Amino acid sequence: MASAVERTDDLVREYLIYRGFTSTLKHLDSEIKADKEKGFRVDKIIDQLQHLIQSYDLTGLKEYWTYLDRRLFSRLEDVYRPTVNKLRTSLYRFYIIHTVQMKNPEKTQEFFLKQVLELQAQPEWRDWFALPFIPAPEQNPSFSPYFSRQWADTFLVSLHNFLSVLFQSSPQPVLLSFDSEVQRITSVQEESEQLRQQLFALHGESRLKKDEEMVHHKLPPYSAKAKDPPSAKDLKMPTVSTVTVDLATGHSRQRRHHDHEKERKELLSKLPPQSSEKKNDSDPDTQTEALPDQTDSTNQTRVCDVGGASVEQPFIKLSQEEYIEHHSSIMHCRVDCSGRRVASLDVDGVVKVWAFNPIMQTKATIMSKSPLLSLEWAAKPNRLLLLGSGVGTVKLYDTDAKKSLYEMTIDDIHPRILSLACSPSGTSFVCSAAAPAAQSGVVMEGEAQVSAPVSGQLLLWDTKTVKQQLQFALEPGPVAINCTAFNHNGNLLVTGAADGMIRLFDMQRYESALSWKAHDGEVYSVEFSYDENTVFSIGEDGKFVQWNIHRCGVKQSEYSLSQDAVGPFVLSGYSGYKQVQVPRGRLFAFDSEGQHVLTCSSNGGNIYRLNKADAGLESVLSLGGHKAPVVTVDWCSAMDCGTCLTASMDGKIKLSTLLAQKP
Repeated sequence: MASAVERTDDLVREYLIYRGFTSTLKHLDSEIKADKEKGFRVDKIIDQLQHLIQSYDLTGLKEYWTYLDRRLFSRLEDVYRPTVNKLRTSLYRFYIIHTVQMKNPEKTQEFFLKQVLELQAQPEWRDWFALPFIPAPEQNPSFSPYFSRQWADTFLVSLHNFLSVLFQSSPQPVLLSFDSEVQRITSVQEESEQLRQQLFALHGESRLKKDEEMVHHKLPPYSAKAKDPPSAKDLKMPTVSTVTVDLATGHSRQRRHHDHEKERKELLSKLPPQSSEKKNDSDPDTQTEALPDQTDSTNQTRVCDVGGASVEQPFIKLSQEEYIEHHSSIMHCRVDCSGRRVASLDVDGVVKVWAFNPIMQTKATIMSKSPLLSLEWAAKPNRLLLLGSGVGTVKLYDTDAKKSLYEMTIDDIHPRILSLACSPSGTSFVCSAAAPAAQSGVVMEGEAQVSAPVSGQLLLWDTKTVKQQLQFALEPGPVAINCTAFNHNGNLLVTGAADGMIRLFDMQRYESALSWKAHDGEVYSVEFSYDENTVFSIGEDGKFVQWNIHRCGVKQSEYSLSQDAVGPFVLSGYSGYKQVQVPRGRLFAFDSEGQHVLTCSSNGGNIYRLNKADAGLESVLSLGGHKAPVVTVDWCSAMDCGTCLTASMDGKIKLSTLLAQKP
């Protein structure tokens, strides 16, 4: 932050010299020398407001407040509008009291003359129009509290605190973000150019090898019923060729080949000789895949030898972008079911709703008065967001209208809403409510850990009537449910609890179908597999386990993960300071076909191929890009281009765009 401010100061100074604004430059230099914090200072705003009041500059005071309203207050939810109006009313009253105390009745009357049209319809100002005609208003019972030092100090402190919190959760000034934006745009342009050249080269290869592909294509096994020539859908063309055709919609192969023949020849002439050697040795179906990947150092070779056979890497990392609107550690980061918007929650209780396609843009900012612990997108309509608090409430928020629709009181005895899951039908949601515990989302090193699982409830709520439908029976006793997930049609619900148990519920009968001891310690994250015949879970014991739900929780496979992927997550700071965060959000996510899994790591996300237990997890791609531990992940799979989200303890969220390489 400080370096960005200093660079911006230099650029502003350069501009002032260029324009010849020597007087402005002199004032800027003097104020920069006096500034020690090199960042935002809310006390300067308070000083400026007080200066305008002391100089009786009513016009300047209104313009300054209007700017704050346009720049900051207008972005808030509707629920904060009464607070802003009260602060503005108090500011005007502070001005009036000052004119009376300084025995300047002309300025007092001037205020009411200029503001009469604006204030006469507001009931809180009805009695104040009589103030200029009262001989000693400081002795009048209606006005005497406003003349006390206590009222003035309370107002200034309230305004100071409100602005401080608001600026921390608001985007930085455009001038401070331009440097990172320029670097990001330059990086995207370079990656785009590299990918464009690769696509031109691959397209040329496809064109030159077209006849050979038709001859050497793998035919299906002979069958008496398959004597007719194979249809077009039976012929497996290379994936990259398909992607190239999709990108060139509206243009024929001949025209693209003609337009880019020159660039193709130049690019192919520069390719290293080993590329052509690999191409000749590999299977015809993968000939066009043997070019070096220039987008990521961890995936430069996309064809590797395993057991003497040529195996193609399943993903190419096309790009990686960063979302930087949060200022503290992330707890949850989820993509909605349409794959268009992301909702992210940090430990300060600030929720950001943002889009990343075609550009990264914040759509809404939600600031909660109470701590937030859980977050989930509604299924129908997908613009709705469920927010679970630490005081026993769940808020239903409309991200399009940017306002809260309902706030439901769930349970006073179990105030911590640890998990939310919305039924795919959109008619109900499940929430896990737990009793208070010493261990919170972020704890300091050395604090006592909770030895025994805390009490909890699992409740079903109707989304339309906003009423509780039922409470699930938790055997052998009430326990805190850490994670919940529905299957595709909402007929099954799987949960992971603080007692290490996984419970499977039949949502047609609303009763427990299966339960088994899954982990030593708490279950942190649980999800259905792609075929929904099994469930996967990650627990406090560092195990990543696959369970068969048709054989009463029989362990089908088990993998060991490092603490970087399981937590608790540790962020080291200055002077030995350490921040420790227990898992809250999703710790793993699958690709669109359930064959690969994304997990957390100390510097990004790791993608593994799911194998049998004896083979272990096979690492296929490390996303990287983070300087702090990643605490939650999500994987949005839309067509062949999927987006992996990795969110870390420093508030940064990385979006890695992948291209699936299907055999």
